[in-house]
Amino acid sequence: MSSSTVRKVGVVGWGAIGRVVGTALAEGRIAGAELVCIVDNRPLGEAAPARQVPFEEALELCDLIVEAAGQGVVREWGERILDSGTDLLVASTGALTDDELGGRLLAAGPGRVYFTGGAVGGLDLLQAARSMGPLDEVRLTTTKLPATLEQPWMDEELLTRMRNATGPVEIMSGTARDVPVKFPKSTNVAASVALAVGDLDTVRVQVVADPAADRTRHVVEASGPHGAYRFEVAHRPDPGNPATSQVVPHAVLRSLGALAGRTGQIL
Repeated sequence: MSSSTVRKVGVVGWGAIGRVVGTALAEGRIAGAELVCIVDNRPLGEAAPARQVPFEEALELCDLIVEAAGQGVVREWGERILDSGTDLLVASTGALTDDELGGRLLAAGPGRVYFTGGAVGGLDLLQAARSMGPLDEVRLTTTKLPATLEQPWMDEELLTRMRNATGPVEIMSGTARDVPVKFPKSTNVAASVALAVGDLDTVRVQVVADPAADRTRHVVEASGPHGAYRFEVAHRPDPGNPATSQVVPHAVLRSLGALAGRTGQIL
């Protein structure tokens, strides 16, 4: 694609992430990319900055789809998007911890699949370290408000413990293969770290509920034969959707800028 080609973008999901991304595209803030349509199963109202269309029509109109609606969209539509020749930018990276789905997406095409790091940094350094040899240990600790972590599978004892907590409470620990399945809207960071490391089972994940967590906190610790690394981020939750950090849509926009050919930035 030449630098003069404008990416025609469709946004799937008009929530906390999609609305920020779509509005920025509609206002021309991403050079080389324009918003042509929105896909959502809810009425958008007259204020929406682009046409609301069915998924099938979006594939005809766009050469790049931004997923901002959850892991289910990647599972249901990912292959069809790529098979149509349309590229896919995934925000809900937790879907890619499904080995079977990940394999099918990599085999699909001619469209290409990309993912954004979202609410965590240091992924480029982890990828560089991994290129020198496997990392021995990778740990991620995610701390959020209890209400943002409640899930249908939780029993009454666990829910009561979370709701009555006066301090940090560990909710679950496991690998980056296990945890994103249990918290599909809250632990995409685990999947992003695992994708950077290249091994779902190497990344150990601890999910903590803390009633005092006015910020969502992610701590990544990794070590290997060539060094040791530690990254910590603390984000303001999105007011409209506290399960999502405010920075996530801006990480998506940065990825869009790179895909649209913006120059002069660190990749």
